[in-house]
Amino acid sequence: MPDADATVPISIENHLFADTDELVSLYDESFHLTECSARHRQTYAVDSLVDATLWHVYPELLAPATKSAVEFVLASGVPRTVGIVNSKTEDRRTLVIFRSPRGIGIAEAESSSSFQGTYSQTENDRALLLHQATHDVLTGLPNRRQFSDQLRSALASNGGKLALMQIDLDDFKPVNDTLGHGAGDTVLKMAAERIRSVLGEHEFAYRLAGDEFAVIQRGADQPKEAERLAEALVGLFKEPFTVDGINVFVGASVGIAVAPADGNEFEQLMKAADIALYAAKKDGRRRARTFTRSMLMDLEQRETLRRSLRTALREGQFFLEYQPLLRPPFSIAGFEALLRWRHPLVGIIPPGVFIPMAEADGLMSEIGQWTLEQACRAAMSWPSHFTVAVNLSPAEFLHAGLTDRIAQTLDLVGIRADRLELEITESVLLERTINNLDTLNTLKMLGVQISLDDFGTYYSSLSYLKNFPFDTIKIDQYFIKDLEGDKKSQTIVKSIIALAHGLGMNVTAEGVETAGQAAWLNKAACDRLQGYFLSDSMPAEKIGAFLAEFSTTVPPKGFPAPRRTRPLHPYRM
Repeated sequence: MPDADATVPISIENHLFADTDELVSLYDESFHLTECSARHRQTYAVDSLVDATLWHVYPELLAPATKSAVEFVLASGVPRTVGIVNSKTEDRRTLVIFRSPRGIGIAEAESSSSFQGTYSQTENDRALLLHQATHDVLTGLPNRRQFSDQLRSALASNGGKLALMQIDLDDFKPVNDTLGHGAGDTVLKMAAERIRSVLGEHEFAYRLAGDEFAVIQRGADQPKEAERLAEALVGLFKEPFTVDGINVFVGASVGIAVAPADGNEFEQLMKAADIALYAAKKDGRRRARTFTRSMLMDLEQRETLRRSLRTALREGQFFLEYQPLLRPPFSIAGFEALLRWRHPLVGIIPPGVFIPMAEADGLMSEIGQWTLEQACRAAMSWPSHFTVAVNLSPAEFLHAGLTDRIAQTLDLVGIRADRLELEITESVLLERTINNLDTLNTLKMLGVQISLDDFGTYYSSLSYLKNFPFDTIKIDQYFIKDLEGDKKSQTIVKSIIALAHGLGMNVTAEGVETAGQAAWLNKAACDRLQGYFLSDSMPAEKIGAFLAEFSTTVPPKGFPAPRRTRPLHPYRM
């Protein structure tokens, strides 16, 4: 008897039918047998065949009518039921033919089988139910249920040597939002085909849910083989998807975990792959990352911070600092309030770390309200012409009741609305455009000033400037840092200033760190400057001393000397 491994290739499907007593068999697209249930193996003695194919097991399917049914299932993925008769014994059998991940499957419907007589539907309906139970209807890939079964079986066999790849599509949500769910479904089907197109003999793809896919790969050379496949997948998704003549760019991020090194149980390996996928997203998306222990440590630290964040406001761990806004020639226009978090164990945590956590956990509305009220109260102790700028995160801006909350805060504190400047980034304008416009118009009616922050670093659509009533554009520090010697930066900054002034808007330059930058911006008619050149951020209680010292400071070269005035007292209104 030949070696079974030589005639029936070992695959991830080896344990798919371990617990069934049905006559079920799977074949690749060349109709070679790849796996079958134990009862089928015994009934048809496939181990004794040198080359076990569909035609050896079921020669009756070579008849033109039945062979066309096999080809139809292979091409369309739609199951069919056919009846065959053994020419020697005249034994009649009903075969349910369905699409499998690597080719087709055959299930025999016997009189005692659960495949026959269980349902009132026709045989074709029963075949379709069998297929849908294990496959995703949209893409034809095996579904989460089959993925779970096969991964658990693979981990339990052969030492569990395999790689798991979690695949998440990048920028898929905008496709649904802008082109509709029909276009999204089309992209998902094409994405499944791209994934399937690069799979080898021992690589199997699944659709888990939404835009989440997975691949199980058998192979001894891990993680090298998995990284090769993952890079191929990422590369495939760099090409656009064409939907109704429109090119849609949807990338792929991949997280890789290897068994048994990263886990020899289902939950362990899934967690490792999820952590690696998170790392790929964090590193900029559209890339693959392989799980490491340091990723786990980073995640655990972030989760510790996330839990601490929920009590930070209640325990008084947040505080505000204020950075001056300079209006050339050399006078203070106001201050921007900057949120800080002083963790009792970790120390100062940057906003770029904790604000995304707060947004994800739905905490920004409460934190934002505290920030707004504290900043407005601080501004009440400044000269009455000073403004206070407060950042609104995208999550906070899109939260229901924002305009009512701001109006109530203005009334509660007693500050004039025109002294409050709310800063938003372009990212908040990408969704719900009509609602965003209504919100901004309502804030304008209240008298609040509105600034477009970090201009030039996101999408910078000129339609924003035409359709939204901004008072100020803030030029991102990226364009300011090379301003003194870089002609391109100078051209861009001059263009933004001219554009804003032409639209009746003011311009603030962020990240001004040298006297040369300040002098250049003053000459270019920039309305306000902000950065370390003037002052670092400071607590509210130090603003009075800063203003007193500032009023007697000699301006840097390139600025006209200010008119001598009495030192500004922080409580003078």
